[in-house]
Amino acid sequence: MINYTKQKMIKKEKTIGTFSELGTANAVEALGYSGLDYIIIDTEHGPFAEESSMELIRAAKLSKLTPFVRIKEISRAAVLKMLDIGAEGLIVPCVESVEQVKNLVKYGKYAPLGERGFFFGRAAGYGFEDFTSPLEDYFNKCNKETMIIPQCETLGCLENIEEIASIDGVDAIFVGPYDLSISLGIPGQFNADKFKKALIRIVAACKKANKPVMIYANDMKSASINFDLGFDSVAVSSDIAVLTNGFINMTNSLKSE
Repeated sequence: MINYTKQKMIKKEKTIGTFSELGTANAVEALGYSGLDYIIIDTEHGPFAEESSMELIRAAKLSKLTPFVRIKEISRAAVLKMLDIGAEGLIVPCVESVEQVKNLVKYGKYAPLGERGFFFGRAAGYGFEDFTSPLEDYFNKCNKETMIIPQCETLGCLENIEEIASIDGVDAIFVGPYDLSISLGIPGQFNADKFKKALIRIVAACKKANKPVMIYANDMKSASINFDLGFDSVAVSSDIAVLTNGFINMTNSLKSE
Protein backbone atom coordinates (compact mmCIF):
# COMPACT_ATOMS: atom_id res chain seq x y z
CA MET A 1 0.00 0.00 0.00
CA ILE A 2 1.45 3.34 -1.08
CA ASN A 3 -0.53 6.55 -0.81
CA TYR A 4 1.02 8.45 -3.71
CA THR A 5 -0.78 11.69 -2.87
CA LYS A 6 0.47 11.64 0.70
CA GLN A 7 4.01 10.97 -0.53
CA LYS A 8 3.80 14.11 -2.66
CA MET A 9 2.40 16.07 0.26
CA ILE A 10 5.33 15.01 2.44
CA LYS A 11 7.64 16.38 -0.26
CA LYS A 12 5.66 19.66 -0.20
CA GLU A 13 4.46 19.16 -3.78
CA LYS A 14 1.14 20.63 -4.88
CA THR A 15 -1.55 18.03 -5.47
CA ILE A 16 -4.75 18.29 -7.47
CA GLY A 17 -7.89 16.18 -7.38
CA THR A 18 -11.55 16.25 -8.29
CA PHE A 19 -14.84 14.89 -7.05
CA SER A 20 -16.00 11.71 -8.79
CA GLU A 21 -19.68 12.09 -9.64
CA LEU A 22 -19.96 10.17 -12.93
CA GLY A 23 -19.86 6.98 -10.91
CA THR A 24 -18.31 4.64 -13.45
CA ALA A 25 -15.11 2.64 -13.10
CA ASN A 26 -14.13 3.43 -16.69
CA ALA A 27 -14.28 7.17 -16.03
CA VAL A 28 -12.19 6.83 -12.87
CA GLU A 29 -9.61 4.66 -14.62
CA ALA A 30 -9.35 7.22 -17.43
CA LEU A 31 -8.83 10.07 -14.95
CA GLY A 32 -5.72 8.25 -13.81
CA TYR A 33 -4.12 9.23 -17.13
CA SER A 34 -5.01 12.91 -16.73
CA GLY A 35 -2.29 13.91 -14.29
CA LEU A 36 -4.68 14.23 -11.37
CA ASP A 37 -3.39 12.97 -8.04
CA TYR A 38 -6.65 11.86 -6.45
CA ILE A 39 -10.39 11.55 -6.71
CA ILE A 40 -12.96 12.04 -3.97
CA ILE A 41 -15.85 9.59 -3.99
CA ASP A 42 -18.69 11.49 -2.37
CA THR A 43 -20.93 9.34 -0.18
CA GLU A 44 -22.18 12.38 1.76
CA HIS A 45 -24.03 14.13 -1.09
CA GLY A 46 -23.51 11.56 -3.83
CA PRO A 47 -25.48 8.34 -4.39
CA PHE A 48 -22.59 5.96 -3.73
CA ALA A 49 -22.63 3.14 -1.17
CA GLU A 50 -19.98 0.56 -0.27
CA GLU A 51 -20.48 -1.69 -3.30
CA SER A 52 -20.20 1.04 -5.92
CA SER A 53 -17.44 2.84 -4.02
CA MET A 54 -15.35 -0.33 -4.01
CA GLU A 55 -15.45 -0.54 -7.80
CA LEU A 56 -14.37 3.10 -8.12
CA ILE A 57 -11.55 2.54 -5.61
CA ARG A 58 -10.37 -0.51 -7.55
CA ALA A 59 -10.37 1.47 -10.81
CA ALA A 60 -8.43 4.36 -9.26
CA LYS A 61 -5.67 2.10 -8.00
CA LEU A 62 -5.18 0.64 -11.49
CA SER A 63 -3.54 3.91 -12.53
CA LYS A 64 -2.07 5.06 -9.19
CA LEU A 65 -4.85 7.58 -8.65
CA THR A 66 -5.37 7.97 -4.90
CA PRO A 67 -8.95 7.11 -3.91
CA PHE A 68 -10.32 9.33 -1.16
CA VAL A 69 -13.87 8.91 0.13
CA ARG A 70 -15.99 11.61 1.74
CA ILE A 71 -17.95 9.58 4.24
CA LYS A 72 -21.57 10.31 5.05
CA GLU A 73 -21.30 10.68 8.83
CA ILE A 74 -19.04 10.46 11.83
CA SER A 75 -19.51 6.88 12.95
CA ARG A 76 -17.44 3.74 13.41
CA ALA A 77 -19.28 1.94 10.60
CA ALA A 78 -18.87 4.79 8.10
CA VAL A 79 -15.13 4.94 8.79
CA LEU A 80 -14.45 1.22 9.01
CA LYS A 81 -16.30 0.04 5.91
CA MET A 82 -14.67 2.51 3.53
CA LEU A 83 -11.21 1.70 4.86
CA ASP A 84 -11.87 -2.04 4.61
CA ILE A 85 -12.73 -1.73 0.90
CA GLY A 86 -9.51 0.16 0.19
CA ALA A 87 -10.05 3.91 0.59
CA GLU A 88 -6.67 5.55 1.13
CA GLY A 89 -8.12 8.59 2.82
CA LEU A 90 -11.38 9.69 4.42
CA ILE A 91 -12.68 13.23 4.20
CA VAL A 92 -15.07 13.71 7.10
CA PRO A 93 -17.89 16.29 6.95
CA CYS A 94 -19.79 18.10 9.69
CA VAL A 95 -16.98 18.07 12.24
CA GLU A 96 -17.92 20.23 15.22
CA SER A 97 -15.62 19.27 18.08
CA VAL A 98 -12.23 17.99 19.18
CA GLU A 99 -13.91 14.96 20.71
CA GLN A 100 -15.41 13.96 17.37
CA VAL A 101 -12.00 14.09 15.73
CA LYS A 102 -10.45 11.99 18.49
CA ASN A 103 -13.17 9.42 17.83
CA LEU A 104 -12.34 9.49 14.11
CA VAL A 105 -8.73 8.64 14.91
CA LYS A 106 -9.92 5.88 17.22
CA TYR A 107 -12.13 4.39 14.50
CA GLY A 108 -9.69 4.86 11.62
CA LYS A 109 -6.24 4.08 12.99
CA TYR A 110 -4.97 0.73 14.21
CA ALA A 111 -3.39 0.25 17.64
CA PRO A 112 -1.46 1.76 19.27
CA LEU A 113 -2.66 5.04 17.73
CA GLY A 114 -6.33 4.06 17.55
CA GLU A 115 -8.73 1.16 17.95
CA ARG A 116 -9.60 0.28 14.34
CA GLY A 117 -11.10 -3.18 14.07
CA PHE A 118 -9.26 -5.70 11.91
CA PHE A 119 -10.85 -7.78 9.17
CA PHE A 120 -9.48 -9.80 6.25
CA GLY A 121 -11.33 -7.70 3.72
CA ARG A 122 -10.23 -6.24 0.41
CA ALA A 123 -7.73 -3.82 1.94
CA ALA A 124 -6.06 -6.74 3.74
CA GLY A 125 -5.84 -8.99 0.68
CA TYR A 126 -8.76 -11.09 1.88
CA GLY A 127 -6.30 -12.93 4.10
CA PHE A 128 -4.35 -14.42 1.19
CA GLU A 129 -1.48 -11.94 1.05
CA ASP A 130 1.62 -11.97 3.23
CA PHE A 131 1.57 -8.19 3.73
CA THR A 132 -0.61 -8.57 6.83
CA SER A 133 2.08 -10.60 8.62
CA PRO A 134 3.23 -9.61 11.13
CA LEU A 135 0.12 -7.64 12.00
CA GLU A 136 2.08 -4.98 13.87
CA ASP A 137 3.94 -4.03 10.69
CA TYR A 138 0.70 -4.03 8.70
CA PHE A 139 -0.96 -1.80 11.30
CA ASN A 140 1.92 0.67 11.20
CA LYS A 141 1.85 0.82 7.41
CA CYS A 142 -1.91 1.39 7.33
CA ASN A 143 -1.63 4.10 9.96
CA LYS A 144 1.05 5.80 7.89
CA GLU A 145 -0.57 5.54 4.46
CA THR A 146 -4.28 5.89 5.30
CA MET A 147 -5.30 9.52 5.81
CA ILE A 148 -7.90 10.85 8.24
CA ILE A 149 -8.97 14.28 6.96
CA PRO A 150 -11.54 16.27 8.99
CA GLN A 151 -13.44 18.83 6.96
CA CYS A 152 -13.48 22.38 8.31
CA GLU A 153 -16.88 23.74 7.35
CA THR A 154 -18.55 24.55 10.69
CA LEU A 155 -18.02 27.22 13.33
CA GLY A 156 -17.25 24.49 15.85
CA CYS A 157 -14.41 23.14 13.74
CA LEU A 158 -13.10 26.63 12.91
CA GLU A 159 -13.07 27.67 16.56
CA ASN A 160 -11.08 24.54 17.46
CA ILE A 161 -8.95 24.28 14.32
CA GLU A 162 -5.60 24.72 16.06
CA GLU A 163 -6.22 21.83 18.43
CA ILE A 164 -7.87 19.65 15.77
CA ALA A 165 -5.00 20.08 13.31
CA SER A 166 -2.47 19.13 15.98
CA ILE A 167 -4.12 15.83 16.95
CA ASP A 168 -1.89 12.81 16.33
CA GLY A 169 -3.66 10.73 13.68
CA VAL A 170 -5.13 13.69 11.80
CA ASP A 171 -3.29 13.68 8.47
CA ALA A 172 -4.71 16.80 6.81
CA ILE A 173 -7.58 19.30 6.94
CA PHE A 174 -10.04 19.81 4.07
CA VAL A 175 -11.96 23.08 3.77
CA GLY A 176 -15.51 23.04 2.46
CA PRO A 177 -15.82 26.70 1.36
CA TYR A 178 -19.55 26.75 0.70
CA ASP A 179 -20.67 25.31 4.02
CA LEU A 180 -17.99 27.31 5.85
CA SER A 181 -19.31 30.53 4.33
CA ILE A 182 -22.85 29.51 5.28
CA SER A 183 -21.72 28.81 8.84
CA LEU A 184 -20.16 32.28 8.94
CA GLY A 185 -23.46 33.83 7.84
CA ILE A 186 -22.12 34.95 4.45
CA PRO A 187 -23.25 32.26 1.98
CA GLY A 188 -21.00 32.13 -1.07
CA GLN A 189 -19.29 35.44 -0.25
CA PHE A 190 -15.75 34.17 -0.74
CA ASN A 191 -14.31 37.69 -1.07
CA ALA A 192 -15.67 38.82 2.29
CA ASP A 193 -13.03 39.70 4.88
CA LYS A 194 -14.68 37.38 7.39
CA PHE A 195 -14.28 34.43 5.05
CA LYS A 196 -10.73 35.31 4.05
CA LYS A 197 -9.71 35.61 7.71
CA ALA A 198 -11.16 32.15 8.36
CA LEU A 199 -9.08 30.67 5.54
CA ILE A 200 -5.95 32.40 6.82
CA ARG A 201 -6.58 30.97 10.29
CA ILE A 202 -7.07 27.43 8.95
CA VAL A 203 -3.94 27.57 6.79
CA ALA A 204 -1.88 28.95 9.68
CA ALA A 205 -3.11 26.23 12.05
CA CYS A 206 -2.18 23.50 9.58
CA LYS A 207 1.24 25.00 8.86
CA LYS A 208 1.97 25.21 12.59
CA ALA A 209 0.95 21.55 13.02
CA ASN A 210 2.89 20.55 9.87
CA LYS A 211 -0.26 19.09 8.32
CA PRO A 212 -1.35 19.55 4.68
CA VAL A 213 -4.36 21.79 4.12
CA MET A 214 -6.80 21.08 1.29
CA ILE A 215 -9.78 22.91 -0.19
CA TYR A 216 -12.49 22.60 -2.85
CA ALA A 217 -12.50 25.04 -5.79
CA ASN A 218 -15.05 25.49 -8.57
CA ASP A 219 -12.55 26.21 -11.33
CA MET A 220 -8.91 26.71 -12.28
CA LYS A 221 -8.86 30.40 -11.36
CA SER A 222 -10.16 29.71 -7.86
CA ALA A 223 -7.71 26.80 -7.52
CA SER A 224 -4.78 29.07 -8.37
CA ILE A 225 -5.94 31.65 -5.83
CA ASN A 226 -6.13 28.95 -3.16
CA PHE A 227 -2.61 27.74 -3.91
CA ASP A 228 -1.42 31.35 -3.58
CA LEU A 229 -3.13 31.54 -0.18
CA GLY A 230 -1.00 28.64 1.04
CA PHE A 231 -3.20 25.62 0.41
CA ASP A 232 -1.25 22.47 -0.39
CA SER A 233 -3.96 20.72 -2.36
CA VAL A 234 -7.09 21.67 -4.28
CA ALA A 235 -9.98 19.45 -5.35
CA VAL A 236 -11.20 21.16 -8.51
CA SER A 237 -14.84 20.80 -9.53
CA SER A 238 -16.11 17.32 -10.43
CA ASP A 239 -15.60 14.95 -13.32
CA ILE A 240 -19.16 15.42 -14.54
CA ALA A 241 -18.93 19.23 -14.43
CA VAL A 242 -15.60 19.30 -16.28
CA LEU A 243 -16.97 16.90 -18.91
CA THR A 244 -20.12 18.95 -19.44
CA ASN A 245 -18.25 22.27 -19.56
CA GLY A 246 -15.89 20.79 -22.12
CA PHE A 247 -18.77 19.88 -24.39
CA ILE A 248 -20.44 23.27 -23.81
CA ASN A 249 -17.27 25.07 -24.88
CA MET A 250 -16.87 22.79 -27.88
CA THR A 251 -20.44 23.15 -29.14
CA ASN A 252 -20.55 26.92 -28.56
CA SER A 253 -17.26 27.31 -30.43
CA LEU A 254 -18.36 25.19 -33.39
CA LYS A 255 -21.80 26.79 -33.66
CA SER A 256 -20.29 30.27 -33.68
CA GLU A 257 -18.08 29.57 -36.71
